[in-house]
Amino acid sequence: MPIRDSVPVGAPIWVDLSTSDPQRAKDFYAQLFGWTAVDSGPEFGNYVNFSKNDVPIAGMMANQQQGVPDSWTTYLASSNAKATADAALTAGGRVLMEADAVGDLGTMAVVTDTSGAVVGVWEPGEHKGFGLEAEEGAPAWLELHSNNYAAAVPFYQRAFGWETRVMSDSDEFRYSVFEKDDKQYAGIMDAATFLPTGSPSNWQIYFQVADVDATLAKIQELGGSVLQPAEDSPFGRLAGVADPTGAGFRLITPPA
Repeated sequence: MPIRDSVPVGAPIWVDLSTSDPQRAKDFYAQLFGWTAVDSGPEFGNYVNFSKNDVPIAGMMANQQQGVPDSWTTYLASSNAKATADAALTAGGRVLMEADAVGDLGTMAVVTDTSGAVVGVWEPGEHKGFGLEAEEGAPAWLELHSNNYAAAVPFYQRAFGWETRVMSDSDEFRYSVFEKDDKQYAGIMDAATFLPTGSPSNWQIYFQVADVDATLAKIQELGGSVLQPAEDSPFGRLAGVADPTGAGFRLITPPA
């Protein structure tokens, strides 16, 4: 696959991990996905950039918030992070972190949507986001599991300029995708029927692997856990997992 160096506004552009044990996370993801970790140094709060084959894949920072669980965050691309944060507020979301320049790398903000999901905003400068997708050890798909689907879809349309297409609209499965120039970039799923009571809406990252079942075994050997056993779907074989400190993510092996 070619290296990805740009995405349309509103598309997933970066993912990063907030973890209470950075060294353990470095070891876990290196052994699981073959990632290499590079510390950016004190100037950038010792933020870690993961790469695969020298191409940026994901980031990591220390979780220093008492009582806040370790987690992955999805960032959507913006041409103006401040304007996007303002638009998120106007659309009914909240701004958790105002737009702030990260040196020459870009400008970031963090907001919540109308269903309570946390989502990052990234206006790229020198840092263009993850450079591989739909390859082993790289993000393959990103989707929002929303407990208020009817409010979430218009939020992303208004705040991020999404052009959405309904894939299914039944009580059993309700799903829309962000589509641009005939390519699908992300999805929104109505998760009200399966999210635990009181659980906030959340963004899910699917990392591609060659064999979901073998990867589940490896995750458990490395101290992680299986949250959702492997199952077949029209999109491939899927599973839900967590790393050793509880940060959740998903696995996918596309159909042959």
